Amino acid sequence: MAIREDVLVVGGGLAGMSAALSAAETGATVRLLSHKKSTLRHASGLVDCLGYTGDDGPLADPYTGLSDLPNEHPYRVVGESAIREGFDRFDGVVGDSYRGGHTDANALVPTQAGTIKPTARYPASMAAGLASDARSTLLVGFEGLSDFDAPLAADRLAAAGVPFDVRGVTLRFPKEFRADAKLTRYARALDRDEEPDRDRAPRFDGVRRALAELVRPKLDGAERVGFPSLVGDDENDVVREDLANRLDVPVFELAASPPSLPGVRLESLFLAALDEAGVRRTTGNPVVDYESEDGALTTVYTDKNGQRVPYGADQFVLATGGLVGKGIGSSRDGVREPVFDCHIPHPEDRYDWSATDAFGDQPFARFGVVPDDDLRPLDAAGDVEFSNLRAAGSVLGGADFAAQKCGSGVSLATGHVAGERAGALI
Repeated sequence: MAIREDVLVVGGGLAGMSAALSAAETGATVRLLSHKKSTLRHASGLVDCLGYTGDDGPLADPYTGLSDLPNEHPYRVVGESAIREGFDRFDGVVGDSYRGGHTDANALVPTQAGTIKPTARYPASMAAGLASDARSTLLVGFEGLSDFDAPLAADRLAAAGVPFDVRGVTLRFPKEFRADAKLTRYARALDRDEEPDRDRAPRFDGVRRALAELVRPKLDGAERVGFPSLVGDDENDVVREDLANRLDVPVFELAASPPSLPGVRLESLFLAALDEAGVRRTTGNPVVDYESEDGALTTVYTDKNGQRVPYGADQFVLATGGLVGKGIGSSRDGVREPVFDCHIPHPEDRYDWSATDAFGDQPFARFGVVPDDDLRPLDAAGDVEFSNLRAAGSVLGGADFAAQKCGSGVSLATGHVAGERAGALI
């Protein structure tokens, strides 16, 4: 006998979790199925709304760019009010851990690569480092961190024309780790305020004080200090405030390429919200089959160590991601959605899937299911695939998430709509 809920969400990323929360808010019982851990832990922790449209951007106000998007873009399907409601839900989940909810304007956040990224919401740990802030800045990197070169990042920011003086220094972290140590090892040492190595900081007890004493002589008038995203994990606020007090200047984290600790922290906030909302979660087993009746889904099956486990529901949400997340698959034979075999329109000749200019407009970037105005996927003839299936997030076609910097916002908006409408039909 199938395990039954009112609403079943397939996919555990930002869209799936948003849909589950939205459906649960209607009073429906909800289960979220995900094959692997949430993709949020592989994200930067920044939450975009819309950064670019075509050659225009970065946009100061993402909402002004909505009318320039093509009709098939998910934002045009759900409308501006749904986008705002999706971000309102996000703000409710993250609380004071994030900034940006006070304004429609995009914030400009410096990254560890020395670039500037427009984003709608950003972790509180990055608030003191915004590129619109004119305070002089010192970036601090550490020997052994191969993915962050502080002097190079500072040079790139200066070349980009940021309105502040910026320098970068590379220091030895007060405690030595293995050459392949992950960022979490640095963060944990700061969380616990572990003992520094005597040959690196012989005079100080506690790695936080030792780090502050190493940075202090390098300030040279800098009015804020930026570190890579490792300033504590569970105790991020405490560590950042401790360092700021010791240095007597604000301390911030730079946005990092995925995976990143800010992404892991964001995942933790959403998982706590799901638990509080009573959403049941099943993780680790792929959906391998489904049953339908009279044009409606009835059951999906997961594979658990070779056994088929049935899950039934009245309403379903597909939020398995795009090409990168394998919610859309491709082969020499074509492009397909692997869970419910929903139609993905694409050129027959696979050489037309991509443009020769690597930085040009890439057709494959917009591959995805085509929904009706109720977010129900349509087949090749334009008919609804299943009457009780809605799609959310990057499995939807029509958007170039990487170029337009809109992936998180699409996930929040379409997840909100798909979950709310599914729950309302119970």
